[in-house]
Amino acid sequence: MQQNKQTDVKLDRNIGLWSALSLVIGTIIGAGVFVRQSAVLDEAGSTTMGLLAWLAGGILTLTAGLTIAEIASQLPQTGGLYVYMEKIYGEIWGFLSGWMQIIIYGPAMIASLGAYLAILLSDFFGFSASWNVPIAITAVVAVGLLNLLSNRYGSIFAIITTICKLIPIVALIVFGLFFGNQNALGQSISTVHASAGSFGVAILATLFAFDGWILVANLGGEIKNPRKLLPQAITYGILAVLAIYVLVSFGVYRAIPVDQIHSLGTSAIPYIATHAFGEMGGKILSIGIIISIVGCMNGKIMTFPRIMYAMAKKHQLPFSKALGYLHPKSHAPIVSIVVEMVIVSGLIMFANPDRLSELCIFTVYCFYLMAFVGVFILRKRNAGQARVFSTPLFPLTPIIAILGSIFVIVSEIQSDIVGVLISFIFVVLGIPVFYYARKKRTGLPEDELNIDEEID
Repeated sequence: MQQNKQTDVKLDRNIGLWSALSLVIGTIIGAGVFVRQSAVLDEAGSTTMGLLAWLAGGILTLTAGLTIAEIASQLPQTGGLYVYMEKIYGEIWGFLSGWMQIIIYGPAMIASLGAYLAILLSDFFGFSASWNVPIAITAVVAVGLLNLLSNRYGSIFAIITTICKLIPIVALIVFGLFFGNQNALGQSISTVHASAGSFGVAILATLFAFDGWILVANLGGEIKNPRKLLPQAITYGILAVLAIYVLVSFGVYRAIPVDQIHSLGTSAIPYIATHAFGEMGGKILSIGIIISIVGCMNGKIMTFPRIMYAMAKKHQLPFSKALGYLHPKSHAPIVSIVVEMVIVSGLIMFANPDRLSELCIFTVYCFYLMAFVGVFILRKRNAGQARVFSTPLFPLTPIIAILGSIFVIVSEIQSDIVGVLISFIFVVLGIPVFYYARKKRTGLPEDELNIDEEID
């Protein structure tokens, strides 16, 4: 009887456009826009090229989002990229993309946010560095507990944190535009110009700051009218972040000289806030960055466990029965969320989450590349069928997205071949797990082996 009751429990479709849009914006904007200004400028060599790098990174991300939006409108199910890979290329490719996200990439991204948040909180309140690990784990667990409740609470939290994080961003933009006295265009970095990297490396740095836009697709089974709202949330969210990043960069370049931005490094924006608004301004900005990171963490904690849940519902993981459990009242995949938090906590205590998240960039973009090619496969497979959303300027848009992914993949191979090999090993380790789980599925009823969500 209990099994029948659990079978009837389904994910709630409570997430509307504004919640989904807030999740896209909130999941992308973490600390990147605040700490990568100097890095991008150093590689670009001048403010003009720095702005163009942010714009180019945003356009590449937009082409990726518009391409995935077409796929999402046809396959708006819980799991996002995992579902797309499985439906387009087959079960094992879907499994490997999901495995990589739930075991390493997702937990590492969440852990790195928690670690950086702990550093900021320790600095803000004057705690010693010895408290960083307990603070990071406490923050992750607190946000995780919020997501054990109905998804409407996580959605409301996403909206609130997105609004809060926009306040310091708007302040930086307004100060730079109206009170800055530097030329935002044409300044070159005299101290590093000769050793500057390249425009391509600068674009690569911005792409990492734009990453996270696809995660809202993991909640496809919880979004109202997902065929329509998923493409809208992805498209409008990326456009909003693109505008924010370019305007923030313009404001920073207007506020202080480029050589000073270079010398200050990651402290450039806190310096601007203190210079513009006094000590209190610096504190307010720190609070804004803290809220920004918490909001970003919330979006990732909402989305990554949904991949684990979707895989468990198809009995593709060990302990799938437990991992696929939904709480009868909150309709949240509470076991998957708890397991993900345990993995995250372990990474915070025993590993370098920043390094792990860097290692997974290569494999993530390999799966992105396959998904972008998948839009051509789906068009051929579903020829003649009407589409709710079509990628604008097809085939140019997905071709640009494909070229952007190839650029990231090649850059990673050239700059970190050891990391590429390690990330490849993480993916390969999923193969025996896949076949073990498939063997365990033998004998299960047919209706349990082919579980697909009802799509509105």
